[in-house]
Amino acid sequence: IVALLRLAVPYTGIIMSTRETPNIRRETFALGVSQISAGSRTNPGGYVEGDNQEVDGQFSLGDHRGLDEVIRDVASLGYIPSFCTACYRLGRTGADFMDLAKPGEIKEHCDPNAVSTFMEYLIDYASPETRREGESLIGDVLPRMDEKQRKISSKMLEHVRKGKRDVFC
Repeated sequence: IVALLRLAVPYTGIIMSTRETPNIRRETFALGVSQISAGSRTNPGGYVEGDNQEVDGQFSLGDHRGLDEVIRDVASLGYIPSFCTACYRLGRTGADFMDLAKPGEIKEHCDPNAVSTFMEYLIDYASPETRREGESLIGDVLPRMDEKQRKISSKMLEHVRKGKRDVFC
């Protein structure tokens, strides 16, 4: 179903929720899933600290892992987890987004932004194990980028490592 959806609507984001098991979520990345949720709570007030975690949610979760574990898993599969919101913030939406997406030019922005936002997560929030996995992945991905993307990404990573946040192109 995921592969058929990707073929039918190639520029649409496909989100796999935590309703599915970790294995299904892993397998569907290769078939066209572009986003997954992580660390979800489905009960009212579920993100508030306290005893409310035992309350039944709106639906059953298939993936109970926390954000850090999901991020490490995604990275171990060779995918860069991206926290980028640059397109929305810069107005690259609707027709403007499609004008970049159809010829494949959006990749010039997506790859550097993904690497930059992933590094921010690794530095600010990741467990040591996830940070090692993520930094290793970034080290593997950078040489495979074309020269222009690699230069942009390297400069953005330099800023992030020096403490700058919200770095995007």
